[in-house]
Amino acid sequence: MAKQFRGSYSVIVTPFTEDGKGLDLPALRRFLDWQINEGAPGFIILGTTGEFLTVSDEERTQLVEATVAHCKGRADVLVGTANAHTPHAVRYSREAEKLGADGLMIIPPYYYSPTHDEIHGYYKAICEAVSIPIMLYNNPFTSNVDMPAKLVARLTKDFEQIRYIKEASQDVARVYDIIEATDGVMNVFAGERIVESYALGAVGYVNPFGNYMPLPSTRICELLAAGRVAEAKRIQRCITEIEHIIAEGHPTYGHQCYSKALAAIMGYPVGDVRAPLTTFASLGQEGRDRVARLKPIIERANQLAREAALPRAAE
Repeated sequence: MAKQFRGSYSVIVTPFTEDGKGLDLPALRRFLDWQINEGAPGFIILGTTGEFLTVSDEERTQLVEATVAHCKGRADVLVGTANAHTPHAVRYSREAEKLGADGLMIIPPYYYSPTHDEIHGYYKAICEAVSIPIMLYNNPFTSNVDMPAKLVARLTKDFEQIRYIKEASQDVARVYDIIEATDGVMNVFAGERIVESYALGAVGYVNPFGNYMPLPSTRICELLAAGRVAEAKRIQRCITEIEHIIAEGHPTYGHQCYSKALAAIMGYPVGDVRAPLTTFASLGQEGRDRVARLKPIIERANQLAREAALPRAAE
């Protein structure tokens, strides 16, 4: 395949209006411009951080269309098209390709705990419907299924569109296992532990942190690709601190709420989250205090990223 994905791809928030009832497309465009100006090579929309389960089909179409049109080749756009019902996943995938998406990110059918053969059948149906690249998403904590290296190798062998995976099993050794099992064909994107994942062969990073610090999220991958590991580790320490603080209030998953709150703090308001998620507004002083603790860490990460500046590949 001609297009090659590399570096930091943020799973971006979905901007909602103040009342939460609609999409805020002007806010989306401002947000995307900021991200691109900070060097982000690509985005993944309608992922977990993008609250894909709360978005209607009509809103999905609007969001994909608006994002692809606004990026206009300035950054890659991958679309989350997973669904527990295979025909819906196929329909979403076809639509994303038709609207000009560069690729798809697809987690296995969630909730059902499908067998390996059922997972294979799910991806087979999607691959028969589209021709753009597909990034598998292995996250056993949200899908209730873990795709081992052997299954990933089977999918890679059987479907030529499947050449990427976001590996978020929290077993960093899996990065190496997948590359070995696929004879180096699979391109692994880290879901966490960026420095360690790159050391084992990862070529990218899928993360929610770009929603409020796109420069450090981009720079850490650039540094690792350039072999500047010590500088990358300093940025990763900031990311780890942020993760720990967010997890204090949301031990399961708090990135949607805080990604939106922190994007607003950085000057790019994108609304709040939709039910059943806890809104930032409802957190009151607790939420404001946590953001106050996060802000200096973000500032430090931005400073480290600026100090570690290096020429863009295209320059």
